[in-house]
Amino acid sequence: MSSASAQALKTQLVYRLQDRERKTAGKKGPYAVSDSRIQTAFRGLSQLSSNRILNEKSPDQARPRKQSSSVKLEQIIHEMDTRGDPKAVAGMARFGIETSKAFGVSIPQLRDLAGKIGKNHHLAEQLWGTGIHEARILAGMIDDPAWVTEDQMEKWVADFDSWDIVDGSCGNLFERKEEYVKRAGFVLMAELAVHDRKAVDKTFLDFLPLIVREASDERNFVKKAVNWALRQIGKRNAALNAAAIETCSKIRDSDSTSAKWVASDALRELTSAPVKRKLSGTKQQGPRR
Repeated sequence: MSSASAQALKTQLVYRLQDRERKTAGKKGPYAVSDSRIQTAFRGLSQLSSNRILNEKSPDQARPRKQSSSVKLEQIIHEMDTRGDPKAVAGMARFGIETSKAFGVSIPQLRDLAGKIGKNHHLAEQLWGTGIHEARILAGMIDDPAWVTEDQMEKWVADFDSWDIVDGSCGNLFERKEEYVKRAGFVLMAELAVHDRKAVDKTFLDFLPLIVREASDERNFVKKAVNWALRQIGKRNAALNAAAIETCSKIRDSDSTSAKWVASDALRELTSAPVKRKLSGTKQQGPRR
């Protein structure tokens, strides 16, 4: 799926995890209403995994060449342990990251390790199996999308316990550009903007660069979904409305006919009197405590 779809998949997964927590606590939330729709969309994304596409290729293309590496799992774990910083672990916890099995290794350091290791599907699976936070992020960096199967995607998704692991796995491995897959990502953004009243503004601010980038997609169902996501984000509160309007200005400067339509149509609604009246009493949603 596209990076936009991957980002939206992240929000859907958070959506499900939070819903599960609420159900465990015996509380009701807006997720209980739309979880089935989100689950259906996620299943649709999973069914379009790289494994299925590989099976549709010719026999010569269907299986990548076997990978080999002299790097051992124990060496990588030792290296991460050596680079770890307890102070960084405390900082990670403040950002809502699960740290019960974390070393405190920075993303730039993990990228450095990934560059030295290269693509290695077998090692990625071993790293994931350790359950160590940084090992799973590194697994997403070094795994080869050509080797990723639908079963692996399902297994990794079931193990997700932190937003940064979701980001890394989706961004590095689960990347597709088909029209309806890409549309699904923006639909999920719009659904989240409409239904999750407790989601923090940063979640939606992170979507805006993706909207800018993909607004030039001329495919009808994609551009309409991009427009929908932008409008719904801009109608959440006054702060996001201002950010969405600024995003429209950036998109409008593009030479793309599609981008100009996305921007002008969204601006028409986001600057309308009814929307301004509705948002006059809204407040910015900061990080959850």
